[in-house]
Amino acid sequence: MRIKNNELILYRNFDEPVFHTMAHVANTFDATDLDRNKAVDDIYRCISELITIARDHGFNGNLWQGYLTWLLITNENAFSMSCEKVGAIEGSLNDFALHDLQIFYEAYHMDWRAVEKLLGIHFLSLISNYESSQNKGVIYSHALRDRIEELNLLLSQAEDAVAMYKVLTDFYKDYGVGKYGLHRAFKVEKKGEEAIVVPITRTEKIRLCDLIGYETQKKKLVDNTEAFVRGERANNVLLFGDSGTGKSTSIKAILNEYYKDGLRMVEIYKHQFQDIPNVIAQIKNRNYRYILYMDDLSFEEFEIEYKYLKAVIEGGLETKPDNVLIYATSNRRHLIRETWGERRQNSDDVHGGDSMQEKLSLATRFGETIYYGAPSQKEYVVIAKALAKRYGIVMDEEEIGKEAVVWEMRHGGLSGRTAQQFINHLAGMQALTTDNTDKG
Repeated sequence: MRIKNNELILYRNFDEPVFHTMAHVANTFDATDLDRNKAVDDIYRCISELITIARDHGFNGNLWQGYLTWLLITNENAFSMSCEKVGAIEGSLNDFALHDLQIFYEAYHMDWRAVEKLLGIHFLSLISNYESSQNKGVIYSHALRDRIEELNLLLSQAEDAVAMYKVLTDFYKDYGVGKYGLHRAFKVEKKGEEAIVVPITRTEKIRLCDLIGYETQKKKLVDNTEAFVRGERANNVLLFGDSGTGKSTSIKAILNEYYKDGLRMVEIYKHQFQDIPNVIAQIKNRNYRYILYMDDLSFEEFEIEYKYLKAVIEGGLETKPDNVLIYATSNRRHLIRETWGERRQNSDDVHGGDSMQEKLSLATRFGETIYYGAPSQKEYVVIAKALAKRYGIVMDEEEIGKEAVVWEMRHGGLSGRTAQQFINHLAGMQALTTDNTDKG
């Protein structure tokens, strides 16, 4: 059996040398002019790479088949991107897809025993039943990894290319394809002069219900986000207010709540604002909804990065696409530092009021502004007690309240963050006491 990798049409743009190297060995291992030493070296290099991929992604079982499955779910092409979020499609692309899947079907069922025998190696058989040591992987969430393993089993057991088509398009519908389908959060990295959107492989599993209080604020954020993921009109959002009140937590929780509805988030720092048009160009044609997340946003009077942001939100020749919104957090209502001197017209500034308004106009370009204020001491104690119950702290409620007040006086003041830090302290002390009791 041969692997017809050179006949692929849609799934041929793999930036993965392992596939083509393994195919070359499979197709030439019995050639009379084969360079055996090179073939063996190539195979061992590929096996090493397959084991690395298995470790990073938490894959088990037949690593060759798992690798082929990984290629199918990460390859962004005309067919796979057409199927994301909608599943099987109609049209000529299906004929090309079935042609390619027939080649993959044959690759899934490649019998490597003849290759091993002729080359005098035996490690290929070891990767057909690979077992990791409690490894869960570092690339995908555990739930997604389990779903990929299920997909791998279905693809490897499929009776033909048509059956493979059905299970693969179902996966594309549920999870999408490539980095934007398989990851929920992203950051921007510079590679040379180019800004590249890359996945964040580990994100907080915070949910909105984990943030105690601020129900009105959370509802405004939810209503705006739900309209956005439904494809309706929605606003850019500025969450401003006191430190440690849950602004960033709310946005992170929104991502977890609506990830399955096609919401994705790209974190962008202030020094990267000039790269925003490049980032938007990479995401605007995908079948997802993207939030550009800007945390702790503020500008000093000498900083000009806010001008890039203003142009992106509203005012540039190229309009912001409908599948992109901006969610930002700040401790400042107007984002840009104001001084009393700016409010008094300088002698060398004919239109001083215009200059100040030009700076303040950034905040007005967020259609929705949500205020997060510091809790009162009573509200702070309620938060601390609720967190103590959630974390299983064994202590009288009244004592928790008293200790929480003492803690906030010594650590950071009244905020949800301070309450969380207090409960972290109690949980640590309780665990230490339990360990010492068990040892005794």
